[in-house]
Amino acid sequence: MACITPDGKLTESAKKILNAAKEPLTPDEISKATGIPLFRVRSSTRELHDLQMLEKSGETFKITSIGEETLER
Repeated sequence: MACITPDGKLTESAKKILNAAKEPLTPDEISKATGIPLFRVRSSTRELHDLQMLEKSGETFKITSIGEETLER
């Protein structure tokens, strides 16, 4: 599941994940908070981490300043 559309914008699910991750959360907690299936959250958090929009600490993910800036666009 791509988190970025062909025109360079965040998908709706990516927006939900980034908004949920304003506090450090595990993929399971993000899934419960957003209603997005866990398998999609796991792949999206990997992608958003690779894009430097999420930082990972142990098992939790938290939005970065890059993620915040991208959400505001």
